[in-house]
Order: sequence, then C-alpha cells, then structure tokens
Amino acid sequence: MIRRLIAASALACAALLGAWFASTPPKLPAFVEVRARWRPSDAQLLDRHGDPIDELRIDVHGRRLAWTPLDEVSPAVRDAIIASEDHRFATHHGVDLRALAGAIAGGLEGRRFRGASTITMQVAPMLDGSLGRSGGKRSIFRKLRQIQTAFAIERQWSKDQILEAYVNLVAFRGELQGIAAASRVMFGKAPHGVDRAEAVVLAALVRSPNARAAALTRRALALSAAMRPATSESAEVQRAVGRALGVRSRGFARVALAPHLASRMLHAPQYSARCTLDAGLQRFTAEALRRHVAEVRDRHVDDGAVLVVENATGEVWAYVGGTGDLSSAQFVDGVLAMRQPGSALKPFLYALAIQSRLLTPASILEDTPLELPEERGLYRPLDYDRQFRGLVSMRTALASSLNIPAVRTADMIGAESFARHLRTLKFDGIVESGDYYGAALALGDADVSLWQIVAAYRALANRGVWSEPQIAPAGDRAPAARRIYDPATAFLVSDILADRASRSVTFGLENSLATRFWSAVKTGTSKDMRDNWCIGFTDRFTVGVWVGNFSGAPMRDVSGITGAAPIWLDVMNYLHERFGSGEIAPPEGVVARNVSFPKSIESPRREWFVAGTEPDSPMASLDDSNPTILSPAPAMTVAIDPDIPRELQRIAFEAGPGSDALRWNLDRKDLGPARGVTLWPPAPGAHTLSLVNESGRTVDTVEFKVRGAMPVAEVETAGANAE
Repeated sequence: MIRRLIAASALACAALLGAWFASTPPKLPAFVEVRARWRPSDAQLLDRHGDPIDELRIDVHGRRLAWTPLDEVSPAVRDAIIASEDHRFATHHGVDLRALAGAIAGGLEGRRFRGASTITMQVAPMLDGSLGRSGGKRSIFRKLRQIQTAFAIERQWSKDQILEAYVNLVAFRGELQGIAAASRVMFGKAPHGVDRAEAVVLAALVRSPNARAAALTRRALALSAAMRPATSESAEVQRAVGRALGVRSRGFARVALAPHLASRMLHAPQYSARCTLDAGLQRFTAEALRRHVAEVRDRHVDDGAVLVVENATGEVWAYVGGTGDLSSAQFVDGVLAMRQPGSALKPFLYALAIQSRLLTPASILEDTPLELPEERGLYRPLDYDRQFRGLVSMRTALASSLNIPAVRTADMIGAESFARHLRTLKFDGIVESGDYYGAALALGDADVSLWQIVAAYRALANRGVWSEPQIAPAGDRAPAARRIYDPATAFLVSDILADRASRSVTFGLENSLATRFWSAVKTGTSKDMRDNWCIGFTDRFTVGVWVGNFSGAPMRDVSGITGAAPIWLDVMNYLHERFGSGEIAPPEGVVARNVSFPKSIESPRREWFVAGTEPDSPMASLDDSNPTILSPAPAMTVAIDPDIPRELQRIAFEAGPGSDALRWNLDRKDLGPARGVTLWPPAPGAHTLSLVNESGRTVDTVEFKVRGAMPVAEVETAGANAE
C-alpha cells in the first residue's frame, strides 16, 4: 500500500514538474541551425557526383564526418537506439513520465537514483553544454533544466529531427562522434549499410562508450534479446564486437584518391569542396599508374602522374599527382612539377610551320647529319635510334618523331618565334629568349608541366581553341578561351598524330600507341631518359602521362613508348569502353589530294592540305639538283688542340644526298670527289669550302675558320636520347 502511494505521489510530482517546465520554455536553436553549425573533423573533397574522393583531417580533437540525414541511417540502427535508450520515444512529449516517476519512487525508497533520460533529454545537453554533468557528478538542478529543454525541443522539432540530431551528435567510443564516423571507422561502412548485429553493438556503445569487450558483448546480447523479434544471433553479435573493438589495430581507412588536389582545395574553414573529378576514373587511373610503375621499378623508376581533361568543357576528370607509397617524394605534385618534355613539343612546332604556310604534311625534309653553330659551339642533333633516313615527308617526320627534321624546321622558323608561340600556349616555364634555347627547343630543352602540355594538346583536339582546364565546377561560367590555331591547322596535326602507318617508321605498327579507335598521340623522352611522356586525345578526352623520378635521376632503358604509353593506353581504353569515342571530322578549309613523291621517297597516298597550299599536280615538287654541305657548318670556328698530335686531327667534310658526282673545292683548290666523308688536316686561317659540279659551277659554299692552340667548343645533342 505504501509503495503504491509513493508511486502515485511520484507520478503526480513528475506530472506537475512537467507541466511547469512546459509552461516556461527556454531559448532553443532551430534544427536547421544545429545542422548548419555541424563541422566535420575531416574535410571532404567531393567528385562531380557528390561522392567523397579524398579527405583531409583538420580537427584533431575528435573524429566527425559529414552530417547524415535520418533517411540515410540504417533502420536497424534507429530501432536499436530507440530500444536501448528510449523505447517509448514515439509516444512521449520529451519526458517519459512513467520512467521519471519510477526513478523518483526509487529515490524515495532509498534505491540508487536512475536517470530515466529520454533521447530528447539527452539531446538537450548536446545543444547546451551547461546541461551536462559537471565533474562527472549528476545534478538535480541540471536534470530539471534538461526536462525543461526536452519539452521545448519536442514542441519545436519533429521526432525525426530529434532522432537525426541524436545519432549525429552522440559519442560512440573514444573520439568517434556521430553515426557516420562510428560506422565508417568501426565497420568500414556508410550508415545505411550497418546490419542488425552491428546496430546493437553501436547502440550498446552509446550507454557504455568505454566498455571492454566482455561487458560490451553482454550488453549487446541483452539488447538483441530484448528487441522483438531478436535482431541477430549471438555469434554475429560477438563478431561485430570484435570488429568494432579491433579498429585500433586496423586503423582508419581514409578515402585518399586525390591527395595532391585535396591539399590544394581543402583548408579550414572550408569543410567540403566539390571538384570535377570522377571517382571511378580517378581510382582506375591511380591503380593503372601504380601498377605500371611497379613493373619498371627495377629500371630506376619511382614516380609518375596522369591528367585527364574533357575536351569540350575543359573539366578535369582525373588528377593523379603521384604513385603513392612507391614515390620517392609523395608530397610532390607530378601534375604541376616542371620537367623537360623531349619530343612532346614537336606538334606545336609543326603546327606553327603549317599555320605560317611554310610547310604542308607532304613537304620534304632532310633527315641527314646536321651541325648548327650556336653561341655555345656546334649543335649536332641525332635521332633516337641514331639512324638517318635521308628525305622524308613532314607527316613522317612528326608521326615518327624524327629529331633532325624538327631541328631544321625550328631553325627555319627561328628559335625566338617558336619560344614566343609556346608562351601563347601558356608554357610559362619558357621564360628565356629563343636564343637561350636555340634549335634544341624543338626537342624539348625547356621546362613544362603535365598540366600545361595537356592543355596545349587539348587545343589541338578543340580545333585550335585553348582554355585553362577547370578543377572546380564552372557552372554557367565558361572559361576564357583563345584561338591559337585555325581549325585546318589543328586538324592536320591531329590527323598526323593519329596516323599509325606513318608512325611505324620509328615505332612499328604494334605498340602501346595503337588503339582500336581513333586517337591522336605523341610521346617524348628527355635527355638521359630522365622524363618520359605520352599525351594524346580522342574526340572527347585528352590524356597526359608523365613517368620519371622527382629527384631528376635518370631511368634505365625506359622511353615514352615503354614507360608512359602503356599507362596512357589503359586509361584511353577505359574511357572508350565507358563513354565511347569518335573520329574528329575534317573542318572547312582543308582539301585532300593524291600525292606521289620523286625517287620513291615515300609511297603515294591521299594527303590533307590547308586549302590553297595543295600541289598543282600529283607529284610533290622537290629540287634535289642542288645538294648542300652538311659539315662544316657555316661560320664554324675550329681550334687546333695542342695536346693532340697534329697528324691525328682532322675536320670532316660531308655533303648531302645527290653529291656523288660533285667535287670538293677548298680555297679554290680541288680536293677530290665529294663521295662519303673527306677528312682534311686543319690549317690555321679563314677558309672557303665549295661543292662544284663537272662544269665547275659552285653548288654550295660555306666559310669557316681554324685557330691555333684553342680547345674545340662543341655541344653534343641533348636530343640523342629524345624521341
């Protein structure tokens, strides 16, 4: 009888307290304000679809992930939380009066006072820290204020909003706050993927965040049994406890698909940023780069980078700045690092020559020994395979990446003109005058980044229009664009880079540049194989790959065709299979003509021309009746070495093709036939060397000097290792 009176009194007391507190509501933030104030501890970089692509820890005081809407939380979690913390949550108005009366009655009888806190009452101190415990002790006054705040919350918030705030704000274990961090760290899942066994473990942790395995298992099993129907088997719960508590040894698997980009775009107070990357492509590209670099690590290769840009929009779809744990310098961004491009600059040289109407794809160029006088001495370029092919068309010279024709073209255009042209393509590393680089600029004797060179190749794919690639979504803002080439020029260069047959002179028909769909591609290898590149495009995407070492150390027997090209091919095949691709159509302003070449230099073919530059007849014109002197170079100065016996010192006289019937004439004295190489013992003074025909007519003349005891200044080519 007495116990019933105590219970009735406690219930009446609880009701009176509830009515009084409900009549004096405290000031309370709106639910939308609470959600807006939420700050995750890890800033997230989101891809074009809104999926996390990288994370960066910016708050070390706790681990919180993005706010999780209630409809993205597993129903099993919601059921387990309610069953554990507040099984009458759906029916009370902030305070469970029956539970509160029981707690008061127990206190009056001398039993330990139970909190009887509802989920809403637990949310109250999450919103106002002064309502929590002080020094680990309970306070009756604070409990009363919690009750007051709970009534206010229930009047202003919906039940779903209260439960959503609870699962996001509650601490689960250690530094883990919120359902997103708890499910991700403990079970490697998003909140919507948590199963029933894992849900009861998470709910049990709310009541005992620091419980040991045995105690946590007992509580989780008891909660599982109390739920109707039982949520899971005992073995499943025990395994879930093991996974949850084993997280320390497993570590936290942070999403890290674009660390270099994340470090640029994520910084406090910015807790989230969206980029144009595609998570699926980014993951595939990073894995392809890492796999291929691992295959050639025994050849002194540690680093690489890949950039994928959509042609039409300029949006970056993949940005892989390094090889991760394989890298010699993981924090260096290979997309922005300045390196030497080797032959990868040749398309822009020939594009300038075509646009200036100096060359056509059928123009004949010499691939013969060459010496160019420069301030530092003689520049002697060599092809990658150190062979000479005589006369070749411009199409073959570019597609097969022949060095000497490129150097001759650069000399014809002028190094300063070419350098100025590259600067219009935003190769900002080319800061010196053209004379500083000389004709070697055609072979990549300058510093460029993967970002810059991909943007330049994309201009070819976009019919000559250049614009800066975009990492952040542009929205309605179109990036500023500039026309660099007319559409006809861009098409001709693209068509040459897609020509598998013309490429075969150097690379053969079967290699990593050969795709089963239309694609234009060029490789490059710098001096001593320190860098190699492969950049190419389809009608939709431009893909660039760099492979090398951030330290600048040379690789061993790794060229663009063996180092970067296999990665490029994998990415291109992935893009084609996922998005498809088509051929770039000829624009207005180009015409096709059948051409033949004299002396069977190359096989007859149908060739593209800028309108107005096509030949009048099928026979491409070539005046081969005037061979030239290849060595010595005009205005060359040679010094006799005093440390070498005079009888062992010689100067080589060499003429180009068609000189077999001609003779050498030095200072008006006959030296004999001009067949092969003539070795002449140097004599100090100024000399005039001429090629003369049978009738005594001079075909070509050069003047050079020989000095006494001075060392010979010679500059050997940097292009011998460039393709």
